[in-house]
Amino acid sequence: MTISIEQAHAWYASADPVHDFEHVLRVYRLAEKIALAEGADLEIVRAAALLHDSVGSAPGGDGQERLGHHLTSARFAGEVLRAENWQPDRVEAVQHCIRAHRFRHQGERPQTLEAMCLYDADKLDVLGAIGAALIAKEDYEKNHPQFDSENFINLFKKTNENIQTLAPLEIKLSKPSTTPENGFLYKGMSKIKAFLGVDIGSISTNVGAIDEQGKVLSKR
Repeated sequence: MTISIEQAHAWYASADPVHDFEHVLRVYRLAEKIALAEGADLEIVRAAALLHDSVGSAPGGDGQERLGHHLTSARFAGEVLRAENWQPDRVEAVQHCIRAHRFRHQGERPQTLEAMCLYDADKLDVLGAIGAALIAKEDYEKNHPQFDSENFINLFKKTNENIQTLAPLEIKLSKPSTTPENGFLYKGMSKIKAFLGVDIGSISTNVGAIDEQGKVLSKR
């Protein structure tokens, strides 16, 4: 029997913001997309995503339980799936995904396509703005026992008052130059298919264009 999202919701009632059910749903959706693209077993990936932080990820204690939450969650997953009459080999496949999702230097390395899907999805969720905000929130909560969300929002507002920002990037069409550049005259040239890449960083923006053969046409 397939594990449902509604069933999984109850397992995360006391989770912290970094490992709460919203995180689980984001990982679930990311892992599902990766699995579909890579041809992985969707049932294994979905079950692993819903169970991967189910036990031991809640805040509190000396922190040791959280360090091993991938192991306790894998054991819990085994109990849940066996109760749903899953075959032993498929139970182990889900458990491997969960044990390997927190792979570090000495941990269990993702060995299957399904485990790789979960591992990548979990790591993608801590990248970018969402990941940065959640990690900052978690760190603030650890150092401020009387933490609440309003204090956290006010902290960011106060911080943002002192940050200088650049004007938003504008993309617009420009007329071809008739001045020789790089040995070419643009006047009268025909259109070609090109691919544009834009790298928007914290302090700079880089743009490059290549043709269908991978030749760099322009970069700045």
